[in-house]
This record gives sequence, structure tokens and C-alpha cells, in this order.
Amino acid sequence: MLGYALQRLFVLFVTLAVASFVVFGVIEILPGDAAQTMLGASATPETVAALAHKLGLDQPFAVRYWHWATGALAGDLGLSYAYDSPIAPLIAARLTVSAPLALLAMAIATAIALVAGVYAADRRGKLGDAAVMVASQVGLAVPNFWFAILLVLLFAVHWRIAPAGGFPGWSAGFGRALAALILPAIALGVVQAAILTRVARSALIETLNEDFIRTARAKGLSRRAALWRHALPNAMTPILTVMGLQFANLVASAIVVENVFVLPGLGRLIVQSIANRDALVVEDCVMMLVAFVIALNFLVDLACAAIDPRLRAGAT
Repeated sequence: MLGYALQRLFVLFVTLAVASFVVFGVIEILPGDAAQTMLGASATPETVAALAHKLGLDQPFAVRYWHWATGALAGDLGLSYAYDSPIAPLIAARLTVSAPLALLAMAIATAIALVAGVYAADRRGKLGDAAVMVASQVGLAVPNFWFAILLVLLFAVHWRIAPAGGFPGWSAGFGRALAALILPAIALGVVQAAILTRVARSALIETLNEDFIRTARAKGLSRRAALWRHALPNAMTPILTVMGLQFANLVASAIVVENVFVLPGLGRLIVQSIANRDALVVEDCVMMLVAFVIALNFLVDLACAAIDPRLRAGAT
């Protein structure tokens, strides 16, 4: 297991290094001038050039990348051009909204997918299985932002049982803050659950055809008990893998959903920074999300290897 973990750790560091170069390079070549945006269209070229020099925007690409990468490794994320403040506190404040939202959405997606997947696998070929597959197909076709708007219209405008948007802050009370995240989490989680449900169903059906399931049934274990006690744990490897990949999609979708619900999260910070041409904030936010997804996939690989010894054997 240690050899497998070290191998995956090496891949993690290489992936992070390549991703940092790609993220910085792609954002730096985007059109627009941060100095011009900050000073306005009426600023003279001399004033714009002076501000660009002060911000270090006139330095070569390699120099700026080196300063950015080494600063990030040292914990210094730099200074926001638009907010004129350190970037780390800006991101930390937004994470108090985005992190609970992502975790709540993932919990909703996992709970729905496991229950629906087990239900469909237990009734494969029957009406219940067909109903779950139709529902998951609809979920795959529904965009997150459209579903978010529909939830606002139903629960906030029509029934008035949930806030339409905004975030009161955790200082206003855990209940009020959580209530503001429920609808966005449902908008994110239900759509992600559609994909995970189909994966869980396929993995469970394949596992139910294995010899050890037939042996367990022959020893008197009920079908439902065999499904929950033996089939589900052995089907978790592909489910965990897809969950790790889904988290990246969930984080990307959260950018749109946060803007629909006017949540002061990381997604809104990225959108506002793009509008302000605050490239350093965008680079730090995107790189942090990329690093989180890569680290999450690393943990998923370790979890899959712990569940399935064949993965560890294949790596040696």
C-alpha cells in the first residue's frame, strides 16, 4: 500500500506543476488590461504604463509565473488589483460559503444516488428500475442554472418557504445560514445524483452476478441483505471514482448557481474578478480549485486501493 501511495503522490505533484503552468498561461493570455480597467477608459497611456509597472504587469511571463508560483508555495497569494487587499483573506471569506455548499450538495447527491441505485439494481427490468432510469435521464438533461431558477420560482416566489437568494452569514445563526444554502445545494446535488445513480446501478448489477453473491444467497442470506452487506461495499470502487470526478463538475457548476442565488462564494469572486480583469485573483482561485480536485482524486485512489487489493497489486 505504501508503494502505491508514493506512486500516486508523485503523480499528484507532477499534475499540480503542469496544472499551475497551464492555469497561469491561459489566464495571462486572455485579452484585457488590468491597469486600463482600474484607471478607466479616460486614463492616459503614460498613467496606465506607470500603474502596470507598479503592479509588475510589464515583467516577462516567466518572471511573473515564477513569482506567482513561489509565492503561492510560501503561502503568499499576492495582492488583488481591484480590491487592493491580500487575496488569501478574500478567498478564505468566500470559502465559508462555497465549501459548506459543495459538501452539502455532494451529500445530497450521494444519498439520492445510493438509495436510487440500490433500488433500481434490486428491481432491474421492472417498473421501479425503469422509473429510476427515466428520472436519471431527465436529471442528466436539466442544466443546473435552469433547475436553480425553477427552485427559486417554486420555493421562494410561489410557496415562500425558502429565501430566494443571498447569504446572512454564519454569525446570523446556523439555521438561517443553512437555510440559505439548501436550495443551491439541491440545485447542484440533484443533477449530479442523476449521473451517480446510473453508475451505482450498473456497478451493483455487475456485482450481483458475481459468485460470492450466489454463495451468500445459497447460505440463506436474503436478496436485500446480500445487496446491502456484500454487493454495495464491493461496488464502491467505481462509485468512489466517479464521485471524485463529479466533484470537479460540482465546483464548476457552483460558479453559475452561486450567481443565480447571489451567494458571496468563490464562484461570484471569480466572476467579479474576471469582469475587473483581476487576473491574480482568478489564477489563485482556479489553481486552488484545481489543487483541491487533484488532491481529492488522490484520496479517492487511496480509498479504492484500500477497498480493492487488486489495484495495489497492479501498481507494483
